[in-house]
Order: sequence, then C-alpha cells, then structure tokens
Amino acid sequence: MQNIPSVDLRDFLSDDPKRKQKFVNEIGSAFEDIGFVALKGHFLDDQLVDELYGEIRNFFALPLETKRSYEIPGIGGQRGYISFGTEHAKGRKEGDLKEFWHFGQYVSEGSKYAAEYPENVEVKELPRFNVAGKEAYQMLEKTGVYVLRALAIHLGLDEFYFDKYAKDGNSILRPIHYPPITSEPANAIRAAAHGDINLITLLMGAQGKGLQVQNHDGEWIDAVAEPDELVINVGDMLSRHTNNKLKSTIHQVVNPPRELWGTSRYSIPFFMHPVSDMKLDCLENCIDAENPKKFEDITAGDYLYERLVDLGLIKK
Repeated sequence: MQNIPSVDLRDFLSDDPKRKQKFVNEIGSAFEDIGFVALKGHFLDDQLVDELYGEIRNFFALPLETKRSYEIPGIGGQRGYISFGTEHAKGRKEGDLKEFWHFGQYVSEGSKYAAEYPENVEVKELPRFNVAGKEAYQMLEKTGVYVLRALAIHLGLDEFYFDKYAKDGNSILRPIHYPPITSEPANAIRAAAHGDINLITLLMGAQGKGLQVQNHDGEWIDAVAEPDELVINVGDMLSRHTNNKLKSTIHQVVNPPRELWGTSRYSIPFFMHPVSDMKLDCLENCIDAENPKKFEDITAGDYLYERLVDLGLIKK
C-alpha cells in the first residue's frame, strides 16, 4: 500500500443500510491493514477551520514570555501551553521540534469525571481563541463518536458500545506549531516516530507533505489529505483493546526540504480518549488460537499515566 484509503462518513450517516455497511467495511479493513484513513463528510465546516487556524497562528506569534505565562506546572502538560522541545517520543532523549497547546474536555453538568480534569486555560489576549477551540473540539468529538460506532459494528459489538466511554472522556485537542528550522538539527525531527496513546486520533492539517505512516513492509508513506478531509488513525488504547486486530501504526512528522526550513507548519490533532476507568482488557471476540491475548489488563487512566511519563510530560 502506497497511500492511505479515503472514506466518507456520509455513507455511515445515510439511511441506506448498504451505504452504512460499506463505510463499516472500508474503515474496518483500513484499520486492520494500515491503521489510517482520510475521512470526508465530518462535522467541521470550512469557516470554523479557517478561524481556528487564524487563532492558533496568532497565539504562537505571541511573545515567548506571554506564551509561557500559560504553561501550567504540575498537570503533566494536560492543559494550556507546552513549550518548544518539551515532549519527546518514547525511547528518545531529543525533544521534538514543536510547541503546542492543549484544550481538554468540556464535561457535562454533574459528571463524576469533572474533578479529574484540569480547567481549560483562557488566553486573555485573544478573545476568540478559546471559543473557536471549544467549537472545533466538540465537532471533532462528535465525528469521533460516529467513527467508533462504525468500528464497534466491525468488531461485532453493539453499535453504541463506545458511547459510554467517549462521553466526558479525557480527550485532548492539540494545536501544534512546528517553527521554522534555523540550524541543522542534530538528531531531532518535528515529531519523531511514535504511536498515539488514545483510542483514535482525528487530525486537521495534513494537507502538505510532512506526516508519514509506516506500512507493514517498513516503508514510510506520505499521508496527504485533501482540504476537506481529516486523517484518522488508531491509537494504542484501541489496539490493545482489540488485541491488535485494529492496528496502531507508527508515524512521524519529518523536517521539510532545506529550501522550506524558513516556513512554519501547523497541525491540529484531536486525541480521542475514553474515561479513565474504561478497562482496556483485550476483547474476548478478538482472541482465538491464532491470536492469543497479547496485552496485560489495564485501565485507560493507568495506561495514560505510564505513557505521559514515557513522553517526558510527567516527571517521576
């Protein structure tokens, strides 16, 4: 496979059972094979996308001391600003060549999970920054719920199996700025090869070259989406839960050619997490003689903590 498959969520949302099943088959097959798709027909509109990109450009253009005033100690980088080079891929010492921001869950009233999550951080210099971020968060979450419903059907589960875990889940919207490269990086790239932690990731901003996906032959494939598409991939939590039936694929963001070093890159992934007490135990119908259980039992919250330590966001 030399490119990632494209699917259309409108097939799943249609009243035609054949179109709905077509989407289930296509996304299920893609996630078993390479773990990535490009998705059309999502709930983000162009105006919201344009506004959010404008706001994040404005934020990352603020003076460093202003941005650092929004860096909140003691919460493992789960809200607010995370400065350049703080995060590194698991097993690497070199920090990635990026700075980013985290929007977190907007919990429903009376939710038992409200006390688990830090408050979202308001950027007082940019009154529309948080408004656009919240709207995009909720539209990506809505899109993700339907993708998980399709995957539940593919896995032989009840269509709404994941709903209770996604509602008030510990999901993160992460606007990322990869600044211009000013000198030869020794060993660092914009985002070193890694797998995502969560259930699924929905990515805005894969329209230019840079994001690469590793196929089963170890080859790196450019994952380039059309302007109206999101790139969606399987995270490690979903891979564990399905006993690796659905593949969490290694991916990276490489440095641009030297002639483009002077340019910034922006992207906005939405990391869809379940609630912390979801058990990631391998599903019984994903275990058989040919595919014995590959992972130990663990909750989503404990697994997230382990991975944030690996990434350098939580210091033990």
